[in-house]
Amino acid sequence: MAIANPVKFIQEVRAEVSKVVWPTRREVLLTTIMVFIMAALTAVFFFLVDLLIRNGLSGVLGYFGS
Repeated sequence: MAIANPVKFIQEVRAEVSKVVWPTRREVLLTTIMVFIMAALTAVFFFLVDLLIRNGLSGVLGYFGS
């Protein structure tokens, strides 16, 4: 196993980081808002599915239970 040169490693890391295209503040804000909207829509969807299953199951159990 080769011994890594710490100075060379730091130089390579800096070279790679300089290639990164960082998002603008506007892009970060828009994608953050989109994530919150999608999370809210997903939460509403699963709430409705849970409500439907719960009411359906309660109806079936009530029909056959009594």
